[in-house]
Amino acid sequence: MKKTILTGLRVNSELTLGNYLGALLPMVRLANKHSKDYNINIFVPDLHSIISDIDGNLKSNTIRSIKYYLAAGLELNDNIHIYRQSRVPAHAELAWVLNCIATMGEMSRMTQYKEKSEGRDSANVGIFDYPVLMAADILLYDATFVPVGEDQFQHIELTRNLAQRFNNRFGETFTVPEETKKQVEFMGVNNGIRIRDLVNPEKKMSKSTAGDNCKIMLSDDPARAAKKIMSATTDSLERIDFNLETQPGISNLLQIEALVNDISLDETIREWSGETRYGELKKQVAASVTTLLANFQEKLAAISDDDVEKLLPKGEAYANTIADKKLTEVYEKIGLR
Repeated sequence: MKKTILTGLRVNSELTLGNYLGALLPMVRLANKHSKDYNINIFVPDLHSIISDIDGNLKSNTIRSIKYYLAAGLELNDNIHIYRQSRVPAHAELAWVLNCIATMGEMSRMTQYKEKSEGRDSANVGIFDYPVLMAADILLYDATFVPVGEDQFQHIELTRNLAQRFNNRFGETFTVPEETKKQVEFMGVNNGIRIRDLVNPEKKMSKSTAGDNCKIMLSDDPARAAKKIMSATTDSLERIDFNLETQPGISNLLQIEALVNDISLDETIREWSGETRYGELKKQVAASVTTLLANFQEKLAAISDDDVEKLLPKGEAYANTIADKKLTEVYEKIGLR
C-alpha cells in the first residue's frame, strides 16, 4: 500500500503571496516529486471555509482554488486525487466521533482559536472546533505526511494525540501522522514556512490585515507588487543575516527569494549573508516576485471552469471509497455497526 500525503487550502478568498509560497507552491512541488511513490490527496476544505464567512460564493471559490494548483504547475496523474471536502460526508461524521474523545482543555489551548477569536464578543463554535475536523480530514485517509505552515503544527500534534487516544482505547485503527520535525524534514525546509507581513514582519502575511502595502495578492499587478517589496520594512543594522527574531524583515525577504526560485534557504543565506546593501536585496526579490506573478497569472487565465469540473468526479469517487471504509471501521470499533 502506498503511503498518503494530504493537503488542503481554504477557499474563502484570493490567496496572498504568503499563502502561495508557504502552502500551495511547496505542496505542488512535493506532489510532483513524490506522486509516483505516494497517493497525493489534495482536497478543497470548503467546510472549513464557512467558519469565517458564509457568502454563497463557495462554488466559484472552490473552482478558483483548484485552478491555483494547476497554474502553480501541478502535474496530474492517477496517484493525485482532487476532491471537495463537503462531497465526502465521512469528514463531518468522523469529526463528531473525534469530538467525543477530544477535551475542552486541549481545544482551548489552540493558538489559532485564540488568534481568530481575538476581539470578537462571540466567536462561532466552528472556530473553536475546526482542528477536530482537520484531524478527521487527515485520519480518514491514513495520511502519513501533511505539509502545513508553522501556524498549523499544533493541529498536527492534536491529530496525533487523537489518533493515539482512539487506538489505545479501541485498537489499532488510525495511522498516526509523522511528528512535526519529520513533517518539516519531508517538506525539505529548515522550519515551518511563514511569510511575514511586509509592513510589520513580526506578524504573518494575511489577506485580512488592513492596508494594501502589507501583503501581496496573487492578482496584484506585478509592477505594483514590486513596489511593495521595495517599501518593505527592514531594520537599521546594515547587515544582511537570517534571524527571524532580530531581523524579521530581512529574513522574510530571504525566505521569499528562496521559495520563489525553488532554491534552498541555506543557499540564499550564503549568497547574501554579510552584505550591507538592503536595496540590492529588495531589487532582487522584487524582480523574482514580478516574474512569478506574471507567469502565474498567464497560466491561470488559460484554465477554464470546465477543465476543473472534469477533474472532480474521479477524485471524489476515490475519496468516498477510502473514507467510507475507514468510517465503517471506526463505527464498528465503537459499537455503532
